[in-house]
Amino acid sequence: YERKLAKWKQRYISWGGRVTLIKAALTSIPIYFLSFFRIPKTVVERLKKIQRRFLWGGGLEQNRIAWIKWDQVCMPKEKGGLGIKDIDTFNLALLGKWEWNLMQEKGEIWSRVLESKYGGWRSLYEAGRVGHQSMWWKDLKQIVNSAHHGDIVHSKMRWKIVGWDKVRLWEDKWNQQQQPLAERYPRLYQIATQQNQTIRQMGQHLQSGWEWQLLWRRSQFENEIESAINFLKDIEGIHIQQQGSDQWEWLGDQSRNYSTRSAYNLVLEASTGGQQEEWCKELWKIKIPRKITVFVWRLIKDRLPTRMNLHRRQVQLQDLRCPFCREAEEEASHLFFHCIFIQPIWWESMSWLNLQSAFPLGPKQNFLQHIFIKVEGLRIKRWRYWWMAVTWAIWKLRNRILFSNAEFDANRL
Repeated sequence: YERKLAKWKQRYISWGGRVTLIKAALTSIPIYFLSFFRIPKTVVERLKKIQRRFLWGGGLEQNRIAWIKWDQVCMPKEKGGLGIKDIDTFNLALLGKWEWNLMQEKGEIWSRVLESKYGGWRSLYEAGRVGHQSMWWKDLKQIVNSAHHGDIVHSKMRWKIVGWDKVRLWEDKWNQQQQPLAERYPRLYQIATQQNQTIRQMGQHLQSGWEWQLLWRRSQFENEIESAINFLKDIEGIHIQQQGSDQWEWLGDQSRNYSTRSAYNLVLEASTGGQQEEWCKELWKIKIPRKITVFVWRLIKDRLPTRMNLHRRQVQLQDLRCPFCREAEEEASHLFFHCIFIQPIWWESMSWLNLQSAFPLGPKQNFLQHIFIKVEGLRIKRWRYWWMAVTWAIWKLRNRILFSNAEFDANRL
């Protein structure tokens, strides 16, 4: 993995190429290992460190400025990130499929072996002794009982009940309260003799319909009567068919089948939050070289290495002025839009496309006003391409002036 993201490649690969290579390098780790073993935290941090240093520059002994938090970089593109997979979350989503496959109870050899040795998928949620359990099973139990998995992933799994032949009356979550009856009525559960039995096993079909056959160790005490009445109300509406079988369904995907992608997105969204941003969706739809797209992404987030941004990050600079006008401080909004040398280019561009609007201060607002402006489709499409081309050209000219002693030439720009 480290060879895939070697330091020497940074010098010859653009920003867009770095993002693409980081995504591709993840496939150099065999998916088999990611889907079978829990990656140790130290290994995860090591891999993330390699990714960060490859993206931002520097080597293992040298750090560069990390302009954006890695959690934000790993967010989906439509939420303002670069869509780089978070290795730890991806690992958890892959391992979650073992739980799902066990719950399907398809009778495959591997699932029968696990059921014989450990008790099947239900034993994943039971405390029990772990002395004779394999490391793989211990890791899987730890994952499915973690707060992230239990609150996010497992909450999207529910019974699709048909014949009540797999759902246990007391121990499983099947009612609208999403709470097992054993927890809701603990005193009744203690005196029930039909623990761990499915609903179909607790009655029979007669000509008049379904008849419950509930068995108790003793009669209810007076203080248990109210609970017993509420319990009977909870189960009286159950419609039990004579044919069909229960199965699990996954609410995180329209197919109702568990997918690594949907689980990954659920966990990532819960851990990072964030809302979809229209400018992100529009930006990544534009078909231009990826290096320019990533550049505009950084510009809109104001994370380019302008002199003022470097100064805020404790980089000592003798001159903070704009390299064009040599008057104002070099902020992104000034450099790209409000410098007296740059403004005429924008006014001329808007005149070419017959656009009339105010000129917002910040890069994000400037980009957004032309995304949502109500003009003819082809004209606004041309404007988006032009906007990105002009900002890219301004940045390239700025770098030539600073590092190659070039002079400002509006005609060439």
